[in-house]
Amino acid sequence: MRLLSAIIYFIAYRLMRYRRSIVRGNLQASFPEKGETERRTVERRYYHHLADLLVEGIHNLYASPAAIMRRYRVVNRELLRPYYERGQSVVLMSAHYNNWEYMVTSLGMQFLHHGIGVGKPLQDKLTASFLSRRRTRYGTHVVDHRDVRQEVEYFQRHHVPCALMMLSDQSPSNPEKSYWTRFLHQDTAFLYGAEYFARKYNLPVFYYTVTKPRRFHYEVTLEPLCLEPLAVPQYSIVESYARRLEQQIVAQPEYWLWSHRRWKLKKEK
Repeated sequence: MRLLSAIIYFIAYRLMRYRRSIVRGNLQASFPEKGETERRTVERRYYHHLADLLVEGIHNLYASPAAIMRRYRVVNRELLRPYYERGQSVVLMSAHYNNWEYMVTSLGMQFLHHGIGVGKPLQDKLTASFLSRRRTRYGTHVVDHRDVRQEVEYFQRHHVPCALMMLSDQSPSNPEKSYWTRFLHQDTAFLYGAEYFARKYNLPVFYYTVTKPRRFHYEVTLEPLCLEPLAVPQYSIVESYARRLEQQIVAQPEYWLWSHRRWKLKKEK
C-alpha cells in the first residue's frame, strides 16, 4: 500500500498537478495568517494523505469485515447503546476529513443501529451501481440525498432505530436553502439536513472525529453535539457543527478535502 500511495502521490502532485490551483486557493483563503512556506507544507501533506485515501478506497471495495475493523475503529461506540435499547434513532455528523469511506461501508458493523449513509450519486450509472453494491455489502443503507426524507420516514414509522450518517461539509446546491456562517475566514454555506431531521423527529445529534494515529489506520470518537434538539434555537446545531469542524481542521488541516470546490457558492447581499 505504501508503494502504490507513493506512486499515486508523484503522478497526482508532481506530474498531473491534480487540482493544485484549487487546493492552493482554498488554503490561502482559509489560512491567511500562515506564510507561503507553511501553506506549501500543508499542501504536500494533503496530497500524501489524498494518495493514501485512493489506495484505501481500493482496499475498502474488497476488504473483509475483520480487515476494515482493524483499520477503522470507533473507540466509544457504547455511547449509542442506550439510544438503541430504547428504540431511538440518532444523527451522526461528520465531514470529508481523514477517511470517510470506511465508515460508510462499516456503519452497520460499528453500531447496533441500522446504518444509513446519505450521499450524492455519481453521473456514471455503471460506476455508481458498482460502488453502491460494494458500499452496502455489509448492511449499510446508502440513500440518495433526494430520497432521504422518504427513507427516514419509513424507518421511523416502522420503529427501526437508525444511525443517520451525514457528511455536512459538502457545498449545498441551493444557496437560499442553506445556512450561512463564517467558516475559515469565509462566508460559507452549510447543508441544513442534519438539523432538519434532528428537529423533525427529536433525535440526538453526535459529532464524530476521525483521527489518524498511523498510516492506513483510523480511530473514531463520538461526542454529543446536541442531545435535545427541540430545546435549542434554530440553526444552533449546524452552527455548532461548523465550529467543531473548523476547530478540527485548524488543528490538522492536511486531512480535510482541500481539492473540493467548497466555496463555489457566494452569499448574496
